[in-house]
Formats: sequence, structure tokens, C-alpha cells
Amino acid sequence: MFELNLMPGELTLQDLRRINKEHTVITLDKSAKVKIDRANETILKIVQEDRTVYGVNTGFGLLANKKIKKEDLEDLQRRIVLSHSAGIGEYVSNDTVRLMMILKVNSLSLGFSGIRLKVIQALITLVNKEVYPCVPKKGSVGASGDLAPLAHMSAILLGYGYVRHNGVILEAKEGLKIAGLEPMVLGAKEGLALLNGTQLSTTFSLEGLFYAEDLFASAIITGSMTTEAVLGSRAPFDKRVHDIRGHQTQIDTAKLYRDMLENESEISLTHVNCDRVQDPYSIRCQPQVMGACLNQIRNSALTLLTEANGVTDNPLIFVDEADVISGGNFHAEPIAFASDNLALAISEIGALSERRMALLVDKHLSQLPPFLVDNGGINSGFMIAQVTSAALASENKALAYPSSVDSLPTSANQEDHVSMATYAGRRLKNMAENTAGILGIELLAAAQGMDFRAPNKSTCKIEEAKKIIRDEVSFYDEDRYFTDDIEKAIKIVSSGVYNKFLDKNTIPSF
Repeated sequence: MFELNLMPGELTLQDLRRINKEHTVITLDKSAKVKIDRANETILKIVQEDRTVYGVNTGFGLLANKKIKKEDLEDLQRRIVLSHSAGIGEYVSNDTVRLMMILKVNSLSLGFSGIRLKVIQALITLVNKEVYPCVPKKGSVGASGDLAPLAHMSAILLGYGYVRHNGVILEAKEGLKIAGLEPMVLGAKEGLALLNGTQLSTTFSLEGLFYAEDLFASAIITGSMTTEAVLGSRAPFDKRVHDIRGHQTQIDTAKLYRDMLENESEISLTHVNCDRVQDPYSIRCQPQVMGACLNQIRNSALTLLTEANGVTDNPLIFVDEADVISGGNFHAEPIAFASDNLALAISEIGALSERRMALLVDKHLSQLPPFLVDNGGINSGFMIAQVTSAALASENKALAYPSSVDSLPTSANQEDHVSMATYAGRRLKNMAENTAGILGIELLAAAQGMDFRAPNKSTCKIEEAKKIIRDEVSFYDEDRYFTDDIEKAIKIVSSGVYNKFLDKNTIPSF
């Protein structure tokens, strides 16, 4: 369990990673109350003075010019939540909902939304009691924020919709009862404040970031193992090579390989005087390709951390100036770009791994038995495992097409350019699963190749990494039902167990 005292606007990437992985109990820092209350008082004053302000006493979207009577303001907020609960598809996971809700609490608590503390505390209570709204994954275009998903989250507070608790789907009112809450009536602007925002798009993208980071770490390990298995040269990882190019992420990545490979090993000493002049790119250019992937990961992390701590509501309440401004912070274009760049990184990590895998099974390049098995012919070995890698890599190439280049006008052309950030982030999970499969297959193949180099051993770190897979999967001595081995390897790749081999300063959320 992760216990978090939430200082609005000060979440770290480490916090966000833990929230996404663990049951989280949050308390809102007392310092937030003053700002929340002042913004709400501003909304109440607007209502009292009967000033016309979008979202407070007007319709929404193209209906913004329609003035709403005072006696209808509460009903207006109820209706927007219900009408916008229009998502479809499978429900997103509890982990995703938890992070989305805490991002929403973080944003609302900065004091620019005009919502009552009571409403924020209700969201916190649902999180703490593990009563998670059932939120369909499809139905948002990433502007005006994630309207449909956030409406499904918010409808619970009113007693509508469904929740999950202890793995069981319940009606909203039953979930509220478990949390010790009653259905509430929303005040002026509160429904709109709950619905406007990029929290689901940002959550999907953050999850993609965490997947990419774990895959990056595993790829450094599998790539180092494959380098040893195919008797690759250490020269391309030399610090001087990367320093003179100047890209910091390439420099940092080359160091990760040097840390794994060290200066020499028993295996490396067996080919000191070999006649091979250069290794194939999938071995030789690992720092350049993986360094470029790390650059995308780091840049996306900066964008996502900023968004996670920002205000994406509309309109915004500026108490000190007594201003209410309609803007466009709900437009998730920065998140769409971050997700698209993470998609490139995830795809390339897998593409490079698949090429190393192809090298391992090719006896002419690897100097290992064909398809990494003795008695070839009767045994097919890793032949079709490499085909699976190729299939997964090809699928990722299609999924990597940027979502942010698409836009369809919505709300009768009032919202005439949208980001498609929600899908941009959501598809990262599928891509990460594909790349984990590719890396898992390479991990098995690299360990197999190293075993063929016995009795010579690799460096201490690589041998330690190899032991992790060998503790789960034995040497492939003859053909057997292969998918069980692959699933075990995927589990290792996805678990983050190989993160410990990397300098924590290399990866943003480690």
C-alpha cells in the first residue's frame, strides 16, 4: 500500500508509477483547502450576482450562448454528467482508474476550478476504499478533455453507473454505501469541472511511459546477452565513440552496455583475434538506436509530468484578479504527441530485438547451431519463435502510426480540432505487450546461445541476468511445447526485474 500526502501540483514520476501499481491511500494536504474554498466562493458570487459565465449558468459547447435560470443550475450539472456518460467498450483496469482519479484530484485541488472541497474529498474516499468507477475505455477524442470517461467516473458521485470493488461489479449506490458516502447534488460548474480535463489520456500515456521504461531496461539486458552469445565486439560501446557525437541519451545508453559487458569476459577472450571486421547493425548500433528511444522516453516523461501536475479544466477561476477565463487547457495535443513518440520508442525497441533474434538463429552470422538447437532437422528449435517475433514487430509498425495527425470535428463544429490523445495513449499497452513478447523470445534465445558457449562465461552482471531466466526455463535440448517457455520469459521482461541492472538516474521514473 502506498500512503500519499498529496500536495497539489507536486506529484513526482515515482509517485505516479507507484499509484499505478499499488493500492493508494491519499490525504489532501491542508494547505490546499484555502485555494479550493476561495475558488468556490467566486463561483457562488457569480451565481448570486447573476453574471453570465460559461459552464456556470450557460449551456455547453455550441449551446454556450443559452443562459440557464438559477433554479436550474443544479439540474444542469446533473444532466451534463449523465448525458456525457456515453463511453463504450471494456472497462479500463482498476490501476488505470486509480491513477486517473488521483490526477483529477490533483488538478481540482490547485484551486482554479471552483469546485467544493466536499466533492474532491468524495473522490479521495472512493480511491481510499478501493471503490473504483467502471469507466469504458472508448469514447474520448482528447478535447474538450476526456469528457465521456470522466463523466462515467463522476456519475458515481450522483448514484449512477457502476463500480468495481474487490473484483465485483456493483451499482453505484451500493458502491457509495461501501465507501460511506451518499449520492450528492452538484453545485454550479462542478459537473463541468469534473468532466473537463485530460486525466484519462494522461493516465494511458503515463502507463505507456512505464511500459517503455521497463522494456528499455529489459532490452539493454537482452541485447548485452545477445552480444556475448554471437561473439560481438565491445569496441562499438567505447565511450569515445559516443562522446564525439554528443547526444546525451546515446552517451548514457552506451554506458549501460559497458556496465553490463565490462571490459572483457571468458566468452569475449575466445574471439580476441577473430577475422570479423564489423558486427551487424543490430549489435553494433545498439547505443545509437536505444539512445534515440531513451530520448523519446525522457522527453515524453517531461511532458507527462507537467500535465499530471497542471490544470486542464475550463473555464478557469483566477481568484486574485476576480477573472473567469474560457481557454483550451483541456486540449490534449501535448499528450497525443508524447504518446506517439512513446509508440515510436516501443516499436523500435521491439524491432531491434527482433533483428538480434534473427541473427541468433542464423548459423552463418551467429556461429551457433542452426535455430539454436542440436540435431537440427529432427528439431526445429527457435525457428517459429523467430517468426512470432517478426509477426509482433510488424503489428507494432502499424500501431505506431501517429494518432495525433488525425482530427474529426465534434459538437457541431464548435470543437473543430481534437487531439485523439486518448487512443494515442490507449494503444501503447498493446504495443508494449507485443514488444515484451519479442524481448521474451530474444531473452530465451540469448540464454540458449550463451549456453552453447559453455564452459566459458560472461560477465557477472550478464550471468546474473541469465540466471533469472534459467531459474524459470531450462536449456532447450530438444523440441517441446514452446509457448509456456515464452510466457515465462515475457513475465520476466514485463516484471521490471531487470530494472535493477540500470543506473536509476538513467530512467525518469525509476
